[in-house]
Amino acid sequence: MLNIQAYEQSISLLRKAATPYGFVASVQNLDNYKRIWARDGIICTLAALLSGDAGLIATGKANIETLFDHQHPTGFIPSNVTPHTQAVSYGGTVGRADTPCWAVIGLCAYVAHTQDFDLAEKYKQHVERSFWVLDAWEFNGRHLVYVPQSGDWADEYIQHGYILFEQLLRVWALEWAAQIYQNADWQAKAAQIRTVLEQNFHPQTGLNNPYSPNLKHQSREASAQYWLMGFNPSRIYTYFDLQANSLAILLGLGNALQENTLLQFLTKQLQETTTILPSFSPAIEANDTDMRELRNNYAYEFRNKPHHFHNGGLWPVWNGWLAMALHKAGKKQNAQMLTQRVHAANQLADFEFNECLNGANGAPCGVPQCTWSAAGAVLAEHAADFGLLFPQTNQKTSKNLC
Repeated sequence: MLNIQAYEQSISLLRKAATPYGFVASVQNLDNYKRIWARDGIICTLAALLSGDAGLIATGKANIETLFDHQHPTGFIPSNVTPHTQAVSYGGTVGRADTPCWAVIGLCAYVAHTQDFDLAEKYKQHVERSFWVLDAWEFNGRHLVYVPQSGDWADEYIQHGYILFEQLLRVWALEWAAQIYQNADWQAKAAQIRTVLEQNFHPQTGLNNPYSPNLKHQSREASAQYWLMGFNPSRIYTYFDLQANSLAILLGLGNALQENTLLQFLTKQLQETTTILPSFSPAIEANDTDMRELRNNYAYEFRNKPHHFHNGGLWPVWNGWLAMALHKAGKKQNAQMLTQRVHAANQLADFEFNECLNGANGAPCGVPQCTWSAAGAVLAEHAADFGLLFPQTNQKTSKNLC
């Protein structure tokens, strides 16, 4: 371990967040954080699997069961479930497009790790319904899910449309489920999505056959150093999306030139700061056109001031994924350096484990005692074990469940 004390503090927070139903998003009873969430809970579950802690792994299983046991008949997965009352939320103004993927990813990773194929069999139809609703959310049968605004983790940000991060989560879920359930159709669907992503989300492809006509001319504004955040019929998003680009590396999206170019960009970003990296950059400033849309999208209070929250804020959880991606790409020194920075972020204010830091001055600016900030540190410390979270064709992780 690079930092034993910080790692043990991370494990301790995950234990405090453990309930019979899964992990709460924060041990602080603020807003709606003390609930069992899909994305937060599954990321904590993945960290639990890497930690090897039996109690945390059992909580991860409970988290998976809570999500699937409350699946809507249509197929969508809860955004969150309130412990004890079992009140279910499938989203706010809109539903959450990422939750079916997170639930399937958590289940499959858990089954691969524990060999608990009874759990896979128990929720086989739930997995099928998750993929059915994702197919429906394509709306046009062309392999990309259309994500509504507020439909993913950055639910107070501006993005909507064909957002790369959600497409990659779907690829990850399909490839895991294809292996666990030995389903060739799911593997083929993942391959189709990969092809569409590689043809449309990177300027280096040339966009000879674009998914949307506006991509051809608007992508001239996009950087060729990283994968495109997303697009919709009227615009592309040129902001750098840390989460999507980290997952692109972990899933092996694209070719060697694209990955090397991205790694050069990331190396430069890490060299230019002493902190972790922002989830979205550059930050939207007060006079920018996008601020008009950003400033009205919030549930409790406006948190997306420049360099705050989703708008240029620094999130330990996603930097944990980046550390894992850097390790996979052979950038082990950068991965270790970033791991130390994740620990440093979590240690601020006597191990406050804030959900995010100010991108301009590094000060905590979100909800404290956030469990997926602790999970990000665990993921970073176990970066060398990235292969345990992604399906490997040479691993014996499947059983005939067809």
